[in-house]
Amino acid sequence: MTEIKKDITPQELMKSVIQRVATGPELSKDITREEARATMNSILNRDVGDVRSAIFLIALRMKRETKDENLGVQDAMNEHIKQIEIDLENLVNIADPYDGYTRNIPSSLYVLPLLAELGFPSFSQGVETVGPKYGCTHHLTLKLLGVDVLASNEQVAERLSKKEIGWGYIDQRVFSPKLHDLMELRSEIIKRPVITTIEVLANPIKAKKTHFITGYVHKPYPPVYLMLARNAGFDTSLIIRGTEGGVVPSLRQKVNAHYYKEIQSENEMIEINPDEDLNLKQDVRAVKIPEAIEKTKKLDKIETKVNPLELAKESLKQGLDALSGKTGPMRDCIALSTTLILTHLTSQKPIDCYREINKVLDAGSAEKRFKK
Repeated sequence: MTEIKKDITPQELMKSVIQRVATGPELSKDITREEARATMNSILNRDVGDVRSAIFLIALRMKRETKDENLGVQDAMNEHIKQIEIDLENLVNIADPYDGYTRNIPSSLYVLPLLAELGFPSFSQGVETVGPKYGCTHHLTLKLLGVDVLASNEQVAERLSKKEIGWGYIDQRVFSPKLHDLMELRSEIIKRPVITTIEVLANPIKAKKTHFITGYVHKPYPPVYLMLARNAGFDTSLIIRGTEGGVVPSLRQKVNAHYYKEIQSENEMIEINPDEDLNLKQDVRAVKIPEAIEKTKKLDKIETKVNPLELAKESLKQGLDALSGKTGPMRDCIALSTTLILTHLTSQKPIDCYREINKVLDAGSAEKRFKK
């Protein structure tokens, strides 16, 4: 790393960095990992004003972040994450997009109790709402269920340690308050800053072996996520091409997922065809939003046009039905996502994982676990 002058102030550093990264598509220059770390730290500590903070975050995204810039921003964000260790052999950390779902009924939340029922304690992380989509999140849905969505690291760890529960949720407001304090600034920026990419890689609860699971849409992202997952200290990682960038793939097309099994190992890829490999046949790619849920007319093409709370209510209703054995798109979405994850965790054949998962769903035991 290039050393930064010891006597330089956060304001001077930010000025220097902006002068380099915000000079246009042909003249902008990259900054070092250490400069990115120090600059992001000055934003998190509120050592510089919102205007300069926003200029830096927008300019970095428009220039397109380099590997060192991503790592430097992540280094800073990691310094502000409260992390605890838990005495578990395996722990699955599932990170869906923090801005939630707007085009389909979300199904990823119900992977948590299903994995726990299969012997893998699991938790998800997120926020109540954030742009640019302001969609339906795990936070909103679990609040309807009566779960304490602002439980501490220790309280979530206690849930994970209980064999009869084994799943949980932890909010960014709890494990990284300084990062969460940037929400208002991010709403003013409008476009997704580098924070959006990196925040999902938070590692607030660490076990003997911690597995990171997230989703993607755009093809360049898997190697970036896998690099950042290693830097965050995840023992294994699985990046699934999912609907709306989440961990649940489309039911109607071949599924691609990228992974590593050890931090020092090479990146690999798995492909599963739901129809041919699992005999999973569906007419829809995801759980459709019922016509009864009203949509509002907005000029914004990204921000949600449905009430996220209404989506959460419908998600909870269909999710509980699926966990208790009811067939349909919701169950298929949950089963397909869990098949990919279980295949990654156990190295079993996808079809064997899929059959085991459906036995659990038929038994209804995951639904009972989810209500605890």
